[in-house]
Amino acid sequence: MSETLYELRGITKKYDKRSVLRVDELDIERGEILALVGPSGAGKSTLLRLLNFLETPSSGSIRFHGEIFDAARQPSLDIRRRVTTVFQRPVLLRRSVRANVAYGLRLRGERDADARIDETLAQVGLAEMAHQPARTLSGGEAQRVALARAMILRPDALLLDEPSANLDPYNVGLIESIASDLNQEQGTTIVLVTHNIFQARRLAHRVALLLEGRIIEVADVERFFTAPSDPRTRAFTRGEMIY
Repeated sequence: MSETLYELRGITKKYDKRSVLRVDELDIERGEILALVGPSGAGKSTLLRLLNFLETPSSGSIRFHGEIFDAARQPSLDIRRRVTTVFQRPVLLRRSVRANVAYGLRLRGERDADARIDETLAQVGLAEMAHQPARTLSGGEAQRVALARAMILRPDALLLDEPSANLDPYNVGLIESIASDLNQEQGTTIVLVTHNIFQARRLAHRVALLLEGRIIEVADVERFFTAPSDPRTRAFTRGEMIY
């Protein structure tokens, strides 16, 4: 039986008086890859920020690791450290690749981690670039540095916000392979926001479609793409939806 890592109940998010997200119910299982798909402005990135506790819900609650958080109760630093996000456009320090990957560990006071840093650099194919200035990297290489910087912290949940958008096919393949290996070998729960439905089909165990701030359907990947229960899901996966 799967263990639930996140439980979202009655979630809404408003900016001023404008409602941008309404999730009546969503469970995310420990060890799964869940892809969030939908058009721009559907609420995918907002949902990701709630899952990372970067923002608080306007109403409703998020249960994470058995603890409930809402607008009145915020997670501790220890809880926040169990979740890490890789954004579409990585911000790298003006330091070497190695120093960027080690940065989070240094902040947490972990000093004797050379072997761990070397292992992580090798996992993302950057061992030979360890001492190269991070600002000289290509877009795909920079994104792999950002991914390594997140991986080395060994989070319970890794949130990926369009991690391979605008990258060449080689780097897209590398990032997908790294994410898949991390999930399979370490059991890391991954929530992936992507506009690429083919990527969602390749990587995810389950897929959720968001439209206008609401979750239309959540299903295992095969059923989502071959036998969805909602006609809007069918239209979206066939590229027939106009938005």
